[in-house]
Amino acid sequence: MIQATNGVGLLFAVLGAIGFSFKAILVKLAYRYGVDAETLLALRMGLSLPFFVVMGVVADRRAKSRLTASDWLWMAALGFSGYYLASYLDFLGLRYITAALERLILFLYPTVVILLSAIFLGKPIDRRTVAALALCYAGIGLAVGHDLRVTREAGQVLVGSALVFASALSYALYLMGNGQVVGRLGATRVTAFATMVACVLSIAQFVVLRPLSALVLPWQVYALGFAMALFSTVAPVWLVSEAIRRLGAGPVSLTGTLGPVVTIFLGWLLLDESIGASQIAGAALVIGGVLVMARRR
Repeated sequence: MIQATNGVGLLFAVLGAIGFSFKAILVKLAYRYGVDAETLLALRMGLSLPFFVVMGVVADRRAKSRLTASDWLWMAALGFSGYYLASYLDFLGLRYITAALERLILFLYPTVVILLSAIFLGKPIDRRTVAALALCYAGIGLAVGHDLRVTREAGQVLVGSALVFASALSYALYLMGNGQVVGRLGATRVTAFATMVACVLSIAQFVVLRPLSALVLPWQVYALGFAMALFSTVAPVWLVSEAIRRLGAGPVSLTGTLGPVVTIFLGWLLLDESIGASQIAGAALVIGGVLVMARRR
């Protein structure tokens, strides 16, 4: 029975990692139809919102305690940082860089958490962690170098990389704040309500910045938006949550190393993105560095 539970948990973790990795591919495919980041983000979040409302209501009914005004402020802050701002910066960055490079840069978020914890919380960084950090950022240097060589728009690569790194920074801040409340309020409830806040913010941003006529889009964009909402937002969130319940956070976090590999392959297969030796070496360094830090923790 335990073996079966572990097997299902591992399957859920792998499918969740693949689902999250597919998001960048879907965004890049949608951009081919001329849609902008604000409209596409609103489409993704608007289609996801009903699922998270149901998830939040169910989780709240099962919870032993009610949410206070302070809890709602935490939800608002976490939703803004972790799901709205991080997603928006990521969508903007994908305008300029490949899906493969985007996934590698986003995968740096554990290193950002460590650095921020050292700066603001005074947590020490040992030599092994320093070596792991060096591996990760050397790997990103190789990956960025690969994209700079294969494109004539070096400025776009640098701008896109900066935007996606800012997304990773925003998500790292979310994780640090999440750790302050998730044990008390429950992971599913925090995720559902924080994401609901992000959905509302994304829709409000669209209403302020774009006319409603911007929603007149090719059916392919709506199909990609629905796929993004279901297979790269709602399903992975639920799958990873269930995997953590069965296996624990540690083993599930390690399956996230599949993300960059899957995205690099799908980018080559579906977007005609080139794969070079320096990019593969960079991915190996980043994944290796994150694995060292994960095992250390």
